[in-house]
Amino acid sequence: MLLKDKVAIVTGGTRGIGHAIVKEFLREGAAVVLCGSRPESAEKAVAELKAENSEWNVSGISPDLSDYESVKQAFDGVHKTFGRIDILANNAGVSDSHPFLSYTPELFRKTMELNVNAVFNCSRAAAELMAAQKSGVIISTSSMVSRDGQPAGVAYPTSKFAVNGLTLSLARELGPLGIRVNAVAPGITNTDMMRAVPKEVIEPLIANIPLRRIGEPEDIANAYVFLASDKASYITGQILYVDGQAHS
Repeated sequence: MLLKDKVAIVTGGTRGIGHAIVKEFLREGAAVVLCGSRPESAEKAVAELKAENSEWNVSGISPDLSDYESVKQAFDGVHKTFGRIDILANNAGVSDSHPFLSYTPELFRKTMELNVNAVFNCSRAAAELMAAQKSGVIISTSSMVSRDGQPAGVAYPTSKFAVNGLTLSLARELGPLGIRVNAVAPGITNTDMMRAVPKEVIEPLIANIPLRRIGEPEDIANAYVFLASDKASYITGQILYVDGQAHS
C-alpha cells in the first residue's frame, strides 16, 4: 500500500473528484478525514464509505474553509486525534460559466474565496503542523484552464492560475521544511456536472483529445495517490496535467 499509516485531509471530499481521492487514499492504506460543506453531507459520505468497507479509517469534518480560524481549529483537532497530518488534498472548489459582461463583483469574490482563499487557509493551517514534524505533502486541484483559459466564467481560470502560483511559491518556501507542494490539473472529467452537459457538446470535445475519452474521477485520484506517496519523494513545485492531452 502506497499510503499505509499516512493521515490525510481531503477538502471537497463528499462527491466527484474529491470523493474519488478519498476512496483511493483509503484503498492505499491511509486514514482519511474528509471535509464537507455541511456536517450532514460529511456524515453521509463517511457512512457510505464505511458501508463499502468497514475496515477503512475514515471520518468527516465541516469547517468553514473561508475562515482561517475555523480551518485551524478543525485541523488541530485532526492532529490531536492522529498525532500527525501527512497529506492535505485541497480539492474543494466551484466553477461557473457566466459571461464577463454579466459578472458581478460578488460572484467573482465568491469564486475566489473558495478556490483561492480556502486553499491558502488550509495550506497555512496544515503547513504549520507539517513543519513541526518536518514532513508533509500538500496537493491542490488546479485545472486545464489554468493553462488555456476559457471563453466564459473568467473567475474560474483566474482562480486556478492563482492556485498554480501558490503551489510553485510554497514548493520553494516549504521544501527546506520537508514539505512537498504540487498540484493536479484535471481536464474534462466525468463528474455530475459534466454528465449534465448535452452529448452534442461533449462529442466534439472528445474528438480533440488524443486518447478519445474524457477522464474519470479515478484518473485524477490516481495522480493524487502518486504525488502523495513516497514514490514522488523528489517531486515538488509541479503542476501535473491529467487531461489526456500531449503538451510541449
